Amino acid sequence: MTEGDTGASPPYTDAARARLVMAYEACELADLARAFVPIGEHELNPDGTNRSPGTVLADAIRVVAVAQRFFEAAAVFERMGGADWQLIGDVLEVSPRAAWVRFAMAEAAFRELLSRERGPAAGEAERLRAYMTREPLEVALDLDDWVLRHEDGDSDLGTTPVSGGLARRDPRRGAETYS
Repeated sequence: MTEGDTGASPPYTDAARARLVMAYEACELADLARAFVPIGEHELNPDGTNRSPGTVLADAIRVVAVAQRFFEAAAVFERMGGADWQLIGDVLEVSPRAAWVRFAMAEAAFRELLSRERGPAAGEAERLRAYMTREPLEVALDLDDWVLRHEDGDSDLGTTPVSGGLARRDPRRGAETYS
C-alpha cells in the first residue's frame, strides 16, 4: 500500500510528484554547494593551494551532476503541468525540437516510474526517484524539516512549506485539487 492509498487522503497528482522530485534535487544541490563555502582548517597549504589536488574539482563535478538533475526535474515538472515543447523551447531560447531532444528521455523515465507500482530500479538515482514517487508524503515531510532548519527567520513559510503546497487528486472526480 502506498501513501496515497490510506483512504484518509487521496494520492498526490503526477505534477505534484514531479515538483517534489524537483524540490529534492534543489535541496541536494543546495547542500552540496553550501559545503564549498567554509574553508577547512587543514584544507589549504600555507601558500593557499589545495592540500589534496583534484578533490575540489571532483566535488564540483558532483555539484554539476546534481544541477543537471535539477534542470531535468524542472523540465519534467513543467511538462507534467501541461507545458508543451514550444513553451519549454521558448524559455530556454532553443527550438521545440531541441527542447524535446534534451528532456524527452527524462520525462519518459519519470512517467515510467509513475506507471510502475513496484519494481526494480536500475541505479541509485532511479531508486531514489521511484521512492519519491511512491512515498511523496514522507519525502515532503522530510523536505519540510529541511526548509525549516534552513529558514533565515525573515520568511513566513508556515509549518509545512513543502507538503502544504502539494496538489492531490480528488478521488470523487479524479480531478486535481490543492491542499
